[in-house]
Amino acid sequence: MPSFADFDRRHYRTVDVTSGYDGWAPTYEQTVLDEMDLALLGRLRRLDPGRVRRAADLGCGTGRTGAWLRKHGISHIDGVDMSPGMLEQAIQRGAHTTLTEGDVRATGLTEGAYDLVIASLIDEHLPELAPLYAEAWRLAAPGALCVLVSYHPQFIMVSGMPTHYTGASGEPVAISTHLHLFSEHMSAGLAAGWVLTEVAEALVDDAFLTRKPKWADLRGHPFTMATVWSRPGFQP
Repeated sequence: MPSFADFDRRHYRTVDVTSGYDGWAPTYEQTVLDEMDLALLGRLRRLDPGRVRRAADLGCGTGRTGAWLRKHGISHIDGVDMSPGMLEQAIQRGAHTTLTEGDVRATGLTEGAYDLVIASLIDEHLPELAPLYAEAWRLAAPGALCVLVSYHPQFIMVSGMPTHYTGASGEPVAISTHLHLFSEHMSAGLAAGWVLTEVAEALVDDAFLTRKPKWADLRGHPFTMATVWSRPGFQP
């Protein structure tokens, strides 16, 4: 499989995930756009928040996804993230029922307790996808959904841009980034037992370019994608 290093055009200094997101936490909300992830969630036909009693928000970050879920009527949301700095932001936001510092591949959350397991813009930090899909399966109740919002592999390959932020000194800092093809998502999800039920993609369009005009050369390219998986079984 290709590696992100094969496409990296920036060659920024790279830090580990926890250090990177701790450093990014104070400015994260000013740099991440809703068009990257929340807009995609709103387009999903299979995601019906009204049927979700409990959600697990893996890699919950500052609580953006949790706030979206709560706004759409989900009252119990358990968040997990490995960055204390991001969790502090999520605590202040107050969207989650509980927040736990931990790894999305081994959350410690209750097995089979969730109608929805969701993760947004985190899989590029995992060397392998199988542990994430397996943990989501462990957490999911029969009939539950797993929703994963990811940077599109084509965008990563064409742009050659790692996940990064600007540090306090003004230096761009990359956070350890991995490239995962769609086939890797399919293989990992199916191996865990999930059934793929929906896929959506967001393109770099005119509306997006009003916020990110420097990306004009990427007009029309897919930017992020959402996959919706279901766990077979009865859900009342």
